[in-house]
Amino acid sequence: MKFEHLIEINDPLNPLIETITRDQLWRGLVLRADSPKLFVPHLDECTIDERESGSFRRVLRYGELRIADRVILTPLEQVRYEIDEQGDISASSLTMTIEAPGEHTLYVRFKYDDGHDAALDAANAMYDEFRKSAYQEADIDTIRVLRELAAEGRLDAAYLN
Repeated sequence: MKFEHLIEINDPLNPLIETITRDQLWRGLVLRADSPKLFVPHLDECTIDERESGSFRRVLRYGELRIADRVILTPLEQVRYEIDEQGDISASSLTMTIEAPGEHTLYVRFKYDDGHDAALDAANAMYDEFRKSAYQEADIDTIRVLRELAAEGRLDAAYLN
């Protein structure tokens, strides 16, 4: 399954939406990778066991299920999660890319790839529609939490230093 969608962050025509800067958005996306329990309530534990310049490795625990992934950071542009094949889990990825098509507009493009070929995608089409919906809802929640953190000043550089 290959799936992507956009979430609008700033809309200069809608005064009801609090404006978030690119820096705040970036810090929020990094925080989601670094402290995912703030964004994923059913996550039991996240351990970061290896940090390198521009990336880190995590182990996420959901009950008995453990998933290892690598987070790759392209500053102010992209956060990419890569999961290697492990047990019943196939290799997959999630990429969150900041897009700024205009001076005052910001979007995040969420792009999923579960590593399956077209034949397996066709066999799983009905199931994948549920997954797409769940992913989209989780991404909307991510932006909701990010907005709350920004409104509290928790994504400002001074707060994080």
